[in-house]
Amino acid sequence: MAGFGSGLSLIVAIGAQNAFVLRQGIRREHIVGVVVLCALSDAVLIFAGVAGVGALVATAPWVLTVARWAGAAFLVIYAVLALKRAVRPSALTAVGSGNASRAGAIGTAAALTWLNPHVYLDTMVLLGTIANAQGDPGRWMFGAGAVLGSFVWFPLLGFGARLLAGFFARPTSWRVLDCLVAAVMLLVAGGLVTGA
Repeated sequence: MAGFGSGLSLIVAIGAQNAFVLRQGIRREHIVGVVVLCALSDAVLIFAGVAGVGALVATAPWVLTVARWAGAAFLVIYAVLALKRAVRPSALTAVGSGNASRAGAIGTAAALTWLNPHVYLDTMVLLGTIANAQGDPGRWMFGAGAVLGSFVWFPLLGFGARLLAGFFARPTSWRVLDCLVAAVMLLVAGGLVTGA
């Protein structure tokens, strides 16, 4: 339960990855692949942290620096694309328009996950440190609980977003969502650049 609660507390926060999963869920576009990618990525990172890789990443700050700048660049590009969608009414449909490929959606989810240095700090370093304080076999149970949190959260967010489809049947709602997504992406990018 401690791992489950700790994992959820870190992944439920509004961020670039969650905003993208929410948008894909509302659009009902490639959501299974996006949800699976996000949950499995978290599982890999959490168990890597439990296995001690987080300590290694913490001793190689250049890895986080590269991820920080690449992630910031990607987030700015994604924010610009979200703003373009907000201005272009033809892209505003609640059900997938067929414009985005499955590979594109999953690639975007992968970039939002793996190019975010906070994911390494949160899942590998922070959860790994907490898990390793549990000793054996407690650390693996803690890690399993944190992974369970991801496997509960991402399907809830992705598939639960369908409940908002009626609200997002209006183009104005999509414009607002895309503007909010762009704002979140730019804020996270700014935080990455400034180290906040």
